[in-house]
Amino acid sequence: MKKQILATGFVLFSFLLPLKAVAASFDRIYVFGDSLSDTGNVFNLTGGSSPKAPPYYQGRFSNGPIWVDALANKLGLAPALATAGAGANSSDGINFAFGGATSGTNNVAGPLPGLQTEIDWFKSGLAKTKQSADSEALYIVWAGGNDYLGGKVTDPTEPVKNISAAVTSLFNVGARNFLVANLPDLGKAPVGLSGGIAVSNGLNQLTGLHNLGLSQTLAGLSKSLTGINLKSLDVNSLFNNVITNKETFGFTNVTDSCLTNYEGPQDSTYDICDNPDSYLFWDNIHPTAAGHKLVADLAFAALTPASEPQKSVPEPASALGVLAVGALGAGSLKRRKPKKASSIKTEV
Repeated sequence: MKKQILATGFVLFSFLLPLKAVAASFDRIYVFGDSLSDTGNVFNLTGGSSPKAPPYYQGRFSNGPIWVDALANKLGLAPALATAGAGANSSDGINFAFGGATSGTNNVAGPLPGLQTEIDWFKSGLAKTKQSADSEALYIVWAGGNDYLGGKVTDPTEPVKNISAAVTSLFNVGARNFLVANLPDLGKAPVGLSGGIAVSNGLNQLTGLHNLGLSQTLAGLSKSLTGINLKSLDVNSLFNNVITNKETFGFTNVTDSCLTNYEGPQDSTYDICDNPDSYLFWDNIHPTAAGHKLVADLAFAALTPASEPQKSVPEPASALGVLAVGALGAGSLKRRKPKKASSIKTEV
């Protein structure tokens, strides 16, 4: 019996070993987008006035680390901020995302860069050193929300073309590995729900058309750009799943903002909910740190080789429990016969 338990434990232990290294390996991360991915660029350029801390967290448009922080940590990387003066070939990569960025050159928050300008900054850095983009790096692109919320765009064709142009432009200078995210239903966020049924439905319709066009466009790029490794990040399905099954994900509120009565950087009379981790949204559009963690987990799973998708989903502790139960079940089958099978408005 002791030998059997020891052997089972060894098999269990050996199965757990690869859990921290199942994702594809990248030597750097380059991030392009808006406040959903901004880890401090706007904060640096505004001298710390936006987003104000507190109530926001260390330059993030949330109450804690965002998905880019969590994903980079999972991959063992720490990309620098574009506003920190890092060159295009920084050792761990660079985050070029700016809160308020549209998919074009504009920014709904003022004289700050949009997605296309972020791409140009990256390419300019390469040109100065006369180098190509790192083909072993991961290039993240997530934009479009501000086009519809602050940019008043009503034709999803424009943002989709801009995102396609961004990916193509990066590919043409040597980038090969891409992770491109779609949009969660904007009408289901507090900013959309607060406008009433007509506004909410309109934003959801725009989101649906955007995501459909983006999916078709990315599929086309995968075929036309020889050598590209393009992964889609379906944030829309993730958030819809969370909203529909909030208790399963540990949330009690998926429609309201945790941060309320906040009027801007000069306001010190805002209110914060008792348990931010139980809310999906921090303010009227940005997820809480708990919501961002789910996006990071989804991204990590998307980057995991197809041969081992199941290992990217559970956290190590959860996986241990699942495997332990499985191991015990396997042992019990030797002692009794198996049974027969019986007949699941804030800028971005």
